[in-house]
Amino acid sequence: MSKYDVYGLGNALVDMEFEISDQFLQDNSIDKGVMTLVDENQQHELIEQLDTFEGNKASGGSAANTLIAVSSMGGSSYYSCKVADDDLGHFYLNDLKTAKVDCNMEGKHKGGITGKCLVMVTPDAERTMHTFLGVSSELSPYEVNEEAIKNAGYCYLEGYLTTSESGKAANIEARKIAETNNIKTALTFSDPFVAEHFRDGFTETLGDGIDLLFCNEVEALSYTQKNSIDEAVEVIKTFAKTFAITLGAEGAAVYDGSNLISIAANPVKAVDTNGAGDLFAGAFMYGLTHGKSFEEAGALASKASSIIVSQFGPRLKLEQYQSLS
Repeated sequence: MSKYDVYGLGNALVDMEFEISDQFLQDNSIDKGVMTLVDENQQHELIEQLDTFEGNKASGGSAANTLIAVSSMGGSSYYSCKVADDDLGHFYLNDLKTAKVDCNMEGKHKGGITGKCLVMVTPDAERTMHTFLGVSSELSPYEVNEEAIKNAGYCYLEGYLTTSESGKAANIEARKIAETNNIKTALTFSDPFVAEHFRDGFTETLGDGIDLLFCNEVEALSYTQKNSIDEAVEVIKTFAKTFAITLGAEGAAVYDGSNLISIAANPVKAVDTNGAGDLFAGAFMYGLTHGKSFEEAGALASKASSIIVSQFGPRLKLEQYQSLS
């Protein structure tokens, strides 16, 4: 029996989420609905303008949100990341500890600045992100924990790491360790911008293929460069043994290696889509590592996603996670 259901690595970012207007995005020439990497000064200037909006703070990053979901639902997870020896770094690690996620950074704080992600949510529930990676941009194969990977059910790779050479190298190193030790590999494309503009990096990261892919419809079309989801599915089958493609209000399409299964959506009024894909992946892998079929895991993940988009913030309360499992 594996010690961890899921081992993952990714950018450790403190999410600072704000409810804003479309006009705010227009006034600041911000591209809506995507993640944009910015430097510290750009982010600081934006934070000053966001002070008038309602906001909240939580440890985040795509993979972290997924692993927190796994552990909060009753599973077990381990996270490789990089934070600084500053207030946000300590906040981040304490948040992980509270969520019962084991981490490589215990007692190993680095200099520099902990990364932050400004998540701006418009009235249509769309999230737009401006990210300063801080020391997370230095995540490298050094932070990869071989023993934790060997003792995991899945090794989960965050697509955002593809945007940096050292992060991409960390993903590739983790994948190779997993493959050598017959540990299943999983990857999330993370964001349409990343899937489109870092295709070569993803091709390197995928190697000869992975066991499980997570993406949404836009990411699937961007990476495969196809015009329909049916065409994209056929391309994805060539490098992913199994996969789950979220389709928004249409639910999801899950491929178990033999059959493409339609997963129904749970109709809700969406107020914030931030974290929905991360939770889908976490609930899905929790399901697979706890005896559920692909169809059952897909239904669980769809239900979890419907709950998170109906409230503000990228994470559920502990009792909400536990009610799902």
